[in-house]
Amino acid sequence: MKKKIVIGIGEILWDLLPDGKQLGGAPANFVWHAQQLGAEGTVVSAVGDDELGDEIRNIIKEKALGNGISVSEMPTGTVSVELRNGIPDYIIHENVAWDFIELNDLAREKTSQAEAICFGSLAQRSEVSAKNIRIALDSAPDECLKIFDINLRQAFYSKEIIEASLKRANVFKINDEELFIVREMFGVSGTDQEVCRELMELFDLKLVALTGGEEGSMLISKEEKSEIKTPKVEVADTIGAGDSFSAALAMGMLEGLPLKKIHSRAVTLSAFVCTQNGATPVIPNDLFQQALL
Repeated sequence: MKKKIVIGIGEILWDLLPDGKQLGGAPANFVWHAQQLGAEGTVVSAVGDDELGDEIRNIIKEKALGNGISVSEMPTGTVSVELRNGIPDYIIHENVAWDFIELNDLAREKTSQAEAICFGSLAQRSEVSAKNIRIALDSAPDECLKIFDINLRQAFYSKEIIEASLKRANVFKINDEELFIVREMFGVSGTDQEVCRELMELFDLKLVALTGGEEGSMLISKEEKSEIKTPKVEVADTIGAGDSFSAALAMGMLEGLPLKKIHSRAVTLSAFVCTQNGATPVIPNDLFQQALL
C-alpha cells in the first residue's frame, strides 16, 4: 500500500534543556510521529552552516525524516527551555536559520505531492520563512490536508499571520489558552464550541481540534463533535505531545477513520508521549496493537 506523503514545515532547532540538548521544533516532531503511523514524511526547514546544523542534518538522515532542509548563513536555531513541574517554558532566540527557510528541490517536489502539511505561526515571524511557507501551501494539491497547528509563542504572532494561515488551512488545531487570544482577535464570542464553529464557518474549515491539557480535548467537524477527557498518566514532560496529537489527527483523517476513532488515537498517542522524556519516543508495539490500529 502506498504511503501517505506528509510534510512538517517551519522551525527546527535545539531545545537546550537542563539535562542537555534535544532536537526540537514542531515539524520534525510531527513528521516523526506520522511516519510511525505509516506515512512517508519530509521535514522542511533551515539550519546553519555550523556544527549544530550538521548534527541536525545527521539526525534527520538517520531517522529518515526526508531532508527538505536548506542551509542558511544564519546560525542554527536554539531555544532555552526550563521545565516547571514538567511543563516547558521557552525562550526562543531570534535571527536564526529557520527564519530564512528556502524550498530546496526535495521540498518543492514533496509539497507538490503532499497529502497533508502541518504548519504553525512561529516560523512565520520572519518575512522570508512566511513567504516560503505560503508558497509551499499554495503549491500543494487541492485535496491536501493543511493543518494549522497555531502554537502561539511569546510575541511571535499577529492577526495578519493567523488570518493568512487560516485562509490557507482546512484543519485548525488550537489550545484553550490560544483560543482566548484568537476569539478576542477576531471578535468572536460564545462558548468554546461556538467560537470553534464560528471560526470553522468564517474560514471554511473541515475540522477544528481544541485541546485543553489535563481537562480534555474536542474535535469539531461540520457534522459532529467528539469530546474525550485526558487520561491520567505520570507525566515526564509534555514536549511534543501536541505534535503527536496532530500527527494522529492527520493520519486518521487521511485513512478516512470515524471522528471518534481519530480522536481516540490522537489522545492515546499524546498521553503516551507525555509519559516519556523528549518529543520523539518510539511507539511501543503493544500500544500500537491495542490502541492505534
